[in-house]
Amino acid sequence: MAEHYGQQQQTRAPHPQLQPRAQRVVKAATAVTAGGSLLVLSGLTLAGTVIALTIATPLLVIFSPVLVPAVITIFLLGAGFLASGGFGVAALSVLSWIYRYLTGKHPPGADQLESAKTKLASKAREMKDRAEQFSQQPVAGSQTS
Repeated sequence: MAEHYGQQQQTRAPHPQLQPRAQRVVKAATAVTAGGSLLVLSGLTLAGTVIALTIATPLLVIFSPVLVPAVITIFLLGAGFLASGGFGVAALSVLSWIYRYLTGKHPPGADQLESAKTKLASKAREMKDRAEQFSQQPVAGSQTS
């Protein structure tokens, strides 16, 4: 165990202060160059976005009576097609489940359906028996004298 720990310490990078000065300068220069380049790129992107918004805003205001209803219509059409496709997939999966259930292939959930069917049948029998018992009892306020 101690040998393994010793090997791990030997493979670690040396302490930063033990590295030669030239190596640290090269790392710093590389980091500054990469960071500066990314900062310039970020600034250019921001400037391009501001310019594009400045140019596009009047066009959006001019065409908004056409664009807003068009966007709403496209959204509603897309939502309709997605809903239609979703309902179609749901219907096909239900029909597939029913087919597998009727052909005896025991799809997932068939046990729960059988259990529910059994419980429902027993409750129906119980209610039928209660109704028959109730109909055979004399009514308490309907005696004729």
